[in-house]
Amino acid sequence: MTIARLYILHAAEGRAAQMEAALEGLADIVRKAEGSEGVEVLRDLGNEHRFIFIEKWVSEEAHGSALGSFPAGTLDSVQAAADGPPDGAYFDYVKIV
Repeated sequence: MTIARLYILHAAEGRAAQMEAALEGLADIVRKAEGSEGVEVLRDLGNEHRFIFIEKWVSEEAHGSALGSFPAGTLDSVQAAADGPPDGAYFDYVKIV
């Protein structure tokens, strides 16, 4: 069963392009992780500083295991561009189309 880990992130003022690049790099790493079923990166059309990062995983456990296998510093560029910590949660798919 596929689960989603969704993060809402806000880029610091003047760092939207930096955040976009950082999330694209992170997405490349997450896509290659064992148990990953894909990643989506979205930017708010009405607020260029607001992003949504959606990871798809085979399970919550797979996500947790993958976090420990990422190279040191994987999140540094995202954190450097962010205006505070992300809001994140796990979600079940009600219907996959």
